[in-house]
Amino acid sequence: MELNQITLPCTNYDATVKFYRQLGFRLIVDSPPRYGRFETEHGMTFSIHAENVSGGTQDFIVYFEVEDVDETVRRLEAKGLRFERAPVDQEWLWREAYLLDPSGNRVCIYHAGENRRFPPWRVAEPED
Repeated sequence: MELNQITLPCTNYDATVKFYRQLGFRLIVDSPPRYGRFETEHGMTFSIHAENVSGGTQDFIVYFEVEDVDETVRRLEAKGLRFERAPVDQEWLWREAYLLDPSGNRVCIYHAGENRRFPPWRVAEPED
């Protein structure tokens, strides 16, 4: 089983589309005011959907991995995006920075490299 797509709630379709396009994603389905789908440079997709809005604090964090977190943050800030947490090295060996999309969903720009799937504390495969 493979993760195919994530759909995030949105409260302002146009602002949310603009935000994710500023992050560098390609809009591949545009059905305002309720639904949009984006594609990453490696072909994965995610979408926004206005009808999914719960009205409360969102418990979502979307992680987008990049090679150089600091350079990516500088480039996005130059486009006018504001980060709520600057890049920082985490104890789990990832470098992360956080911002919010227009609907309040948390977005993490991070780099984990091999530590995403193969951290030093990875659980060993059970022996048959």
